[in-house]
Amino acid sequence: MAIRKKSTKSPPVLSHEFVLQNHADIVSCVAMVFLLGLMFEITAKASIIFVTLQYNVTLPATEEQATESASLYYYGIKDLATVFFYMLVAIIIHAIIQEYVLDKINRRMHFSKTKHSKFNESGQLSAFYLFACVWGTFILISENYISDPTILWRAYPHNLMTFQMKFFYISQLAYWLHAFPELYFQKTKKEDIPRQLVYIGLYLFHIAGAYLLNLNHLGLVLLVLHYFVEFLFHISRLFYFSDEKYQKGFSLWAVLFVLGRLLTLILSVLTVGFGLARAENQKLDFSTGNFNVLAVRIAVLASICITQAFMMWKFINFQLRRWREHSTFQAPAVKKKPTVTKGRSSRKGTENGVNGTVTSNGADSPRNRKEKSS
Repeated sequence: MAIRKKSTKSPPVLSHEFVLQNHADIVSCVAMVFLLGLMFEITAKASIIFVTLQYNVTLPATEEQATESASLYYYGIKDLATVFFYMLVAIIIHAIIQEYVLDKINRRMHFSKTKHSKFNESGQLSAFYLFACVWGTFILISENYISDPTILWRAYPHNLMTFQMKFFYISQLAYWLHAFPELYFQKTKKEDIPRQLVYIGLYLFHIAGAYLLNLNHLGLVLLVLHYFVEFLFHISRLFYFSDEKYQKGFSLWAVLFVLGRLLTLILSVLTVGFGLARAENQKLDFSTGNFNVLAVRIAVLASICITQAFMMWKFINFQLRRWREHSTFQAPAVKKKPTVTKGRSSRKGTENGVNGTVTSNGADSPRNRKEKSS
Protein backbone atom coordinates (compact mmCIF):
# COMPACT_ATOMS: atom_id res chain seq x y z
CA MET A 1 0.00 0.00 0.00
CA ALA A 2 1.20 3.46 -0.86
CA ILE A 3 1.63 5.69 2.15
CA ARG A 4 0.26 9.13 1.69
CA LYS A 5 2.58 11.90 2.75
CA LYS A 6 1.19 14.66 4.91
CA SER A 7 1.20 18.03 3.24
CA THR A 8 3.67 20.43 4.83
CA LYS A 9 2.20 23.53 3.25
CA SER A 10 1.67 26.36 5.70
CA PRO A 11 -1.78 27.98 5.85
CA PRO A 12 -2.18 31.12 3.76
CA VAL A 13 -1.23 34.34 5.52
CA LEU A 14 -3.95 36.97 5.51
CA SER A 15 -2.84 40.35 4.32
CA HIS A 16 -3.20 43.48 6.43
CA GLU A 17 -5.75 44.98 4.03
CA PHE A 18 -7.91 41.83 4.16
CA VAL A 19 -7.88 41.71 7.96
CA LEU A 20 -8.71 45.41 8.24
CA GLN A 21 -11.52 45.17 5.71
CA ASN A 22 -12.92 42.04 7.40
CA HIS A 23 -13.10 43.75 10.78
CA ALA A 24 -14.62 46.87 9.23
CA ASP A 25 -17.33 44.75 7.63
CA ILE A 26 -18.18 43.14 10.97
CA VAL A 27 -18.31 46.50 12.73
CA SER A 28 -20.49 48.00 9.99
CA CYS A 29 -22.92 45.10 10.33
CA VAL A 30 -23.20 45.71 14.08
CA ALA A 31 -23.83 49.42 13.47
CA MET A 32 -26.51 48.57 10.90
CA VAL A 33 -28.30 46.46 13.51
CA PHE A 34 -28.83 49.56 15.67
CA LEU A 35 -29.98 51.61 12.68
CA LEU A 36 -32.41 48.95 11.51
CA GLY A 37 -33.74 48.74 15.05
CA LEU A 38 -35.20 52.23 14.60
CA MET A 39 -37.60 50.86 11.99
CA PHE A 40 -39.50 48.56 14.37
CA GLU A 41 -41.55 49.61 17.39
CA ILE A 42 -40.29 46.77 19.55
CA THR A 43 -36.62 47.70 19.20
CA ALA A 44 -36.94 51.43 18.52
CA LYS A 45 -36.76 52.44 22.19
CA ALA A 46 -33.53 50.52 22.69
CA SER A 47 -31.96 51.69 19.42
CA ILE A 48 -32.70 55.37 20.11
CA ILE A 49 -30.49 55.19 23.22
CA PHE A 50 -27.53 54.23 21.03
CA VAL A 51 -28.13 56.49 18.02
CA THR A 52 -29.51 59.77 19.38
CA LEU A 53 -28.40 62.05 22.22
CA GLN A 54 -30.16 61.53 25.54
CA TYR A 55 -31.19 63.74 28.50
CA ASN A 56 -32.60 66.74 26.65
CA VAL A 57 -34.45 69.56 28.39
CA THR A 58 -36.64 72.13 26.61
CA LEU A 59 -36.37 75.61 28.09
CA PRO A 60 -39.23 78.02 27.41
CA ALA A 61 -38.53 81.18 25.45
CA THR A 62 -37.80 84.38 27.38
CA GLU A 63 -38.32 88.00 26.48
CA GLU A 64 -34.58 88.70 26.23
CA GLN A 65 -33.84 85.66 24.06
CA ALA A 66 -35.39 84.53 20.80
CA THR A 67 -39.03 83.66 20.52
CA GLU A 68 -38.34 79.96 20.02
CA SER A 69 -37.74 77.59 22.92
CA ALA A 70 -34.22 76.17 23.41
CA SER A 71 -33.42 72.46 23.68
CA LEU A 72 -30.42 71.77 25.92
CA TYR A 73 -28.78 68.56 27.14
CA TYR A 74 -27.07 67.24 30.25
CA TYR A 75 -25.06 64.06 30.73
CA GLY A 76 -26.05 60.72 32.25
CA ILE A 77 -25.32 57.00 32.28
CA LYS A 78 -27.09 56.43 28.94
CA ASP A 79 -24.36 58.42 27.21
CA LEU A 80 -22.20 55.30 27.40
CA ALA A 81 -24.47 53.60 24.88
CA THR A 82 -24.26 56.60 22.52
CA VAL A 83 -20.48 56.66 22.86
CA PHE A 84 -20.36 52.94 22.00
CA PHE A 85 -22.39 53.40 18.81
CA TYR A 86 -20.30 56.30 17.56
CA MET A 87 -17.17 54.36 18.44
CA LEU A 88 -18.33 51.82 15.83
CA VAL A 89 -18.88 54.69 13.37
CA ALA A 90 -15.32 55.91 14.04
CA ILE A 91 -13.93 52.45 13.28
CA ILE A 92 -15.79 52.39 9.96
CA ILE A 93 -14.57 55.87 8.97
CA HIS A 94 -11.04 54.88 10.01
CA ALA A 95 -11.17 51.86 7.69
CA ILE A 96 -12.53 53.94 4.78
CA ILE A 97 -9.72 56.51 5.07
CA GLN A 98 -7.15 53.74 5.38
CA GLU A 99 -8.33 51.72 2.39
CA TYR A 100 -9.30 54.41 -0.11
CA VAL A 101 -6.71 57.10 0.70
CA LEU A 102 -3.69 56.02 2.74
CA ASP A 103 -3.16 52.55 1.26
CA LYS A 104 -3.21 53.95 -2.28
CA ILE A 105 -0.58 56.55 -1.39
CA ASN A 106 1.55 53.91 0.33
CA ARG A 107 1.59 51.75 -2.80
CA ARG A 108 2.82 54.67 -4.89
CA MET A 109 5.46 55.92 -2.47
CA HIS A 110 6.89 52.47 -1.54
CA PHE A 111 7.59 53.37 2.10
CA SER A 112 9.57 51.18 4.47
CA LYS A 113 7.77 49.40 7.32
CA THR A 114 8.68 52.11 9.82
CA LYS A 115 7.62 54.96 7.55
CA HIS A 116 4.52 53.00 6.55
CA SER A 117 3.19 52.83 10.12
CA LYS A 118 4.09 56.45 10.88
CA PHE A 119 2.49 57.64 7.64
CA ASN A 120 -0.73 55.81 8.49
CA GLU A 121 -0.73 57.27 12.00
CA SER A 122 -0.16 60.84 10.80
CA GLY A 123 -2.70 60.45 7.99
CA GLN A 124 -5.45 59.31 10.33
CA LEU A 125 -4.70 61.84 13.05
CA SER A 126 -4.31 64.80 10.69
CA ALA A 127 -7.78 64.10 9.23
CA PHE A 128 -9.31 63.84 12.70
CA TYR A 129 -7.54 66.92 14.09
CA LEU A 130 -8.58 69.03 11.11
CA PHE A 131 -12.23 67.97 11.38
CA ALA A 132 -12.36 68.41 15.17
CA CYS A 133 -10.56 71.76 15.05
CA VAL A 134 -12.95 73.19 12.43
CA TRP A 135 -15.98 71.82 14.29
CA GLY A 136 -14.78 73.17 17.65
CA THR A 137 -14.01 76.60 16.14
CA PHE A 138 -17.54 76.73 14.71
CA ILE A 139 -18.97 76.08 18.20
CA LEU A 140 -16.74 78.75 19.73
CA ILE A 141 -17.88 81.34 17.21
CA SER A 142 -21.57 80.41 17.34
CA GLU A 143 -21.68 80.59 21.16
CA ASN A 144 -19.64 83.85 21.42
CA TYR A 145 -16.69 82.37 23.28
CA ILE A 146 -14.19 84.56 21.43
CA SER A 147 -16.00 87.87 22.02
CA ASP A 148 -16.65 87.16 25.73
CA PRO A 149 -13.94 85.01 27.43
CA THR A 150 -15.72 85.27 30.81
CA ILE A 151 -18.10 82.57 29.54
CA LEU A 152 -15.38 80.09 30.52
CA TRP A 153 -16.20 80.52 34.24
CA ARG A 154 -19.34 82.64 34.40
CA ALA A 155 -22.60 80.95 35.49
CA TYR A 156 -20.83 77.76 36.58
CA PRO A 157 -21.84 74.88 36.67
CA HIS A 158 -22.28 74.50 32.93
CA ASN A 159 -24.45 71.41 33.31
CA LEU A 160 -26.68 72.27 30.33
CA MET A 161 -25.16 71.99 26.87
CA THR A 162 -26.32 72.73 23.36
CA PHE A 163 -26.70 69.90 20.86
CA GLN A 164 -23.41 70.78 19.13
CA MET A 165 -21.50 70.90 22.42
CA LYS A 166 -22.72 67.55 23.70
CA PHE A 167 -22.33 65.84 20.33
CA PHE A 168 -18.77 67.19 20.13
CA TYR A 169 -17.83 65.61 23.46
CA ILE A 170 -19.58 62.33 22.61
CA SER A 171 -17.64 62.20 19.34
CA GLN A 172 -14.33 62.91 21.09
CA LEU A 173 -14.84 60.14 23.62
CA ALA A 174 -15.95 57.75 20.87
CA TYR A 175 -12.93 58.50 18.69
CA TRP A 176 -10.34 57.97 21.40
CA LEU A 177 -12.08 54.81 22.62
CA HIS A 178 -12.00 53.44 19.07
CA ALA A 179 -8.20 53.82 19.15
CA PHE A 180 -7.93 50.80 21.49
CA PRO A 181 -9.30 48.18 19.02
CA GLU A 182 -7.40 49.94 16.23
CA LEU A 183 -4.15 48.89 17.91
CA TYR A 184 -5.14 45.31 17.03
CA PHE A 185 -6.65 46.06 13.63
CA GLN A 186 -3.58 48.02 12.48
CA LYS A 187 -1.17 45.33 13.78
CA THR A 188 0.72 47.86 15.90
CA LYS A 189 4.23 46.84 16.97
CA LYS A 190 4.65 45.76 20.58
CA GLU A 191 7.24 48.44 21.27
CA ASP A 192 4.85 51.16 20.05
CA ILE A 193 1.84 50.02 22.10
CA PRO A 194 2.92 51.61 25.45
CA ARG A 195 3.41 55.00 23.79
CA GLN A 196 0.01 54.72 22.10
CA LEU A 197 -1.72 53.71 25.34
CA VAL A 198 -0.23 56.66 27.23
CA TYR A 199 -1.48 59.40 24.93
CA ILE A 200 -4.86 57.69 24.33
CA GLY A 201 -5.31 57.47 28.10
CA LEU A 202 -4.36 61.13 28.55
CA TYR A 203 -6.92 62.23 25.96
CA LEU A 204 -9.71 60.18 27.54
CA PHE A 205 -8.79 61.32 31.05
CA HIS A 206 -8.92 65.04 30.25
CA ILE A 207 -11.93 64.95 27.90
CA ALA A 208 -13.99 62.82 30.31
CA GLY A 209 -12.87 65.03 33.22
CA ALA A 210 -14.01 68.22 31.50
CA TYR A 211 -17.29 66.54 30.52
CA LEU A 212 -18.12 65.11 33.95
CA LEU A 213 -16.98 68.14 35.99
CA ASN A 214 -19.06 70.48 33.80
CA LEU A 215 -15.96 72.30 32.59
CA ASN A 216 -17.01 71.78 28.98
CA HIS A 217 -16.43 75.43 28.02
CA LEU A 218 -12.79 75.40 29.14
CA GLY A 219 -12.27 71.90 27.72
CA LEU A 220 -13.54 72.95 24.29
CA VAL A 221 -11.14 75.92 24.07
CA LEU A 222 -8.15 73.84 25.19
CA LEU A 223 -9.01 71.02 22.79
CA VAL A 224 -9.26 73.33 19.78
CA LEU A 225 -5.93 74.94 20.71
CA HIS A 226 -4.22 71.58 21.19
CA TYR A 227 -5.72 70.00 18.07
CA PHE A 228 -4.52 72.85 15.87
CA VAL A 229 -0.91 72.42 17.03
CA GLU A 230 -1.06 68.64 16.65
CA PHE A 231 -2.59 68.94 13.17
CA LEU A 232 0.35 71.11 12.10
CA PHE A 233 2.82 68.49 13.36
CA HIS A 234 1.21 65.54 11.59
CA ILE A 235 0.64 67.39 8.31
CA SER A 236 4.31 68.46 8.41
CA ARG A 237 5.32 64.84 8.92
CA LEU A 238 3.25 63.80 5.90
CA PHE A 239 5.05 66.38 3.74
CA TYR A 240 8.38 65.23 5.19
CA PHE A 241 7.70 61.64 4.13
CA SER A 242 7.02 62.79 0.57
CA ASP A 243 10.09 65.06 0.51
CA GLU A 244 12.72 64.77 3.26
CA LYS A 245 14.03 68.25 2.47
CA TYR A 246 10.82 69.75 3.87
CA GLN A 247 11.65 71.02 7.39
CA LYS A 248 9.85 74.38 7.62
CA GLY A 249 6.67 72.86 9.01
CA PHE A 250 8.51 71.37 11.99
CA SER A 251 10.09 74.73 12.81
CA LEU A 252 6.70 76.45 12.83
CA TRP A 253 5.24 73.61 14.87
CA ALA A 254 8.02 73.92 17.47
CA VAL A 255 7.21 77.58 18.04
CA LEU A 256 3.44 77.04 18.20
CA PHE A 257 3.86 74.03 20.49
CA VAL A 258 5.57 76.13 23.15
CA LEU A 259 3.04 78.93 22.73
CA GLY A 260 0.21 76.40 22.96
CA ARG A 261 1.51 75.09 26.28
CA LEU A 262 1.76 78.63 27.67
CA LEU A 263 -1.76 79.55 26.52
CA THR A 264 -3.12 76.33 28.02
CA LEU A 265 -1.61 77.13 31.42
CA ILE A 266 -2.75 80.77 31.27
CA LEU A 267 -6.35 79.90 30.38
CA SER A 268 -6.50 77.13 32.99
CA VAL A 269 -5.16 79.30 35.81
CA LEU A 270 -7.37 82.20 34.76
CA THR A 271 -10.51 80.05 34.66
CA VAL A 272 -9.98 77.65 37.56
CA GLY A 273 -7.61 79.63 39.78
CA PHE A 274 -9.23 83.06 39.52
CA GLY A 275 -12.68 82.82 37.88
CA LEU A 276 -14.09 79.83 39.77
CA ALA A 277 -12.24 80.74 42.97
CA ARG A 278 -14.16 84.04 43.15
CA ALA A 279 -17.57 82.49 42.47
CA GLU A 280 -20.22 82.79 45.18
CA ASN A 281 -21.41 79.18 45.11
CA GLN A 282 -18.50 77.00 46.24
CA LYS A 283 -20.32 74.01 47.67
CA LEU A 284 -20.10 70.45 46.38
CA ASP A 285 -23.52 69.52 44.98
CA PHE A 286 -23.91 66.41 42.82
CA SER A 287 -27.56 67.13 42.02
CA THR A 288 -26.76 70.42 40.29
CA GLY A 289 -23.34 69.31 39.05
CA ASN A 290 -21.42 71.90 41.08
CA PHE A 291 -17.83 70.75 41.74
CA ASN A 292 -16.44 74.19 42.53
CA VAL A 293 -14.56 73.33 45.71
CA LEU A 294 -10.91 73.86 46.59
CA ALA A 295 -9.90 70.19 46.37
CA VAL A 296 -11.38 69.78 42.87
CA ARG A 297 -9.81 73.02 41.65
CA ILE A 298 -6.38 71.95 42.90
CA ALA A 299 -6.79 68.51 41.29
CA VAL A 300 -7.81 70.07 37.94
CA LEU A 301 -4.90 72.51 37.90
CA ALA A 302 -2.44 69.83 39.03
CA SER A 303 -3.51 67.42 36.28
CA ILE A 304 -3.25 70.13 33.61
CA CYS A 305 0.16 71.36 34.82
CA ILE A 306 1.60 67.83 35.09
CA THR A 307 0.37 66.97 31.60
CA GLN A 308 1.85 70.15 30.13
CA ALA A 309 5.17 69.48 31.88
CA PHE A 310 5.19 65.92 30.56
CA MET A 311 4.51 67.15 27.02
CA MET A 312 7.29 69.74 27.26
CA TRP A 313 9.70 67.07 28.50
CA LYS A 314 8.83 64.85 25.54
CA PHE A 315 9.15 67.85 23.21
CA ILE A 316 12.63 68.75 24.50
CA ASN A 317 13.81 65.15 24.12
CA PHE A 318 12.40 65.07 20.59
CA GLN A 319 14.23 68.27 19.63
CA LEU A 320 17.51 67.05 21.16
CA ARG A 321 17.26 63.77 19.26
CA ARG A 322 16.63 65.63 15.99
CA TRP A 323 19.59 67.91 16.66
CA ARG A 324 21.89 64.94 17.32
CA GLU A 325 20.74 63.14 14.18
CA HIS A 326 21.26 66.31 12.15
CA SER A 327 24.75 66.85 13.55
CA THR A 328 25.82 63.22 12.99
CA PHE A 329 24.46 63.38 9.44
CA GLN A 330 26.52 66.45 8.61
CA ALA A 331 29.72 65.21 10.26
CA PRO A 332 30.83 62.73 7.52
CA ALA A 333 30.22 65.35 4.83
CA VAL A 334 32.89 67.65 6.28
CA LYS A 335 36.29 66.79 4.80
CA LYS A 336 39.67 68.47 4.93
CA LYS A 337 40.51 70.46 1.84
CA PRO A 338 43.84 69.60 0.12
CA THR A 339 46.67 72.09 0.67
CA VAL A 340 47.87 73.55 -2.62
CA THR A 341 51.49 74.81 -2.92
CA LYS A 342 53.05 76.76 -5.72
CA GLY A 343 55.67 75.44 -8.17
CA ARG A 344 56.48 72.16 -9.89
CA SER A 345 57.10 70.37 -6.63
CA SER A 346 53.44 70.64 -5.64
CA ARG A 347 52.29 69.25 -8.97
CA LYS A 348 54.82 66.43 -8.71
CA GLY A 349 53.69 65.72 -5.15
CA THR A 350 50.07 65.42 -6.15
CA GLU A 351 50.93 63.01 -8.88
CA ASN A 352 52.97 60.74 -6.60
CA GLY A 353 51.01 61.20 -3.39
CA VAL A 354 47.58 61.39 -1.87
CA ASN A 355 45.94 64.70 -0.90
CA GLY A 356 49.11 66.62 -1.71
CA THR A 357 51.53 64.50 0.38
CA VAL A 358 54.33 62.46 -1.19
CA THR A 359 54.15 58.76 -0.55
CA SER A 360 57.15 56.57 0.16
CA ASN A 361 56.34 54.35 -2.82
CA GLY A 362 56.53 57.27 -5.25
CA ALA A 363 59.70 58.83 -3.81
CA ASP A 364 61.83 55.72 -3.53
CA SER A 365 60.64 53.64 -6.46
CA PRO A 366 63.30 51.49 -8.31
CA ARG A 367 62.89 53.54 -11.48
CA ASN A 368 63.82 56.77 -9.67
CA ARG A 369 66.90 55.12 -8.10
CA LYS A 370 68.06 53.92 -11.52
CA GLU A 371 67.79 57.41 -12.99
CA LYS A 372 69.77 58.88 -10.12
CA SER A 373 72.64 56.32 -10.48
CA SER A 374 72.92 57.02 -14.20
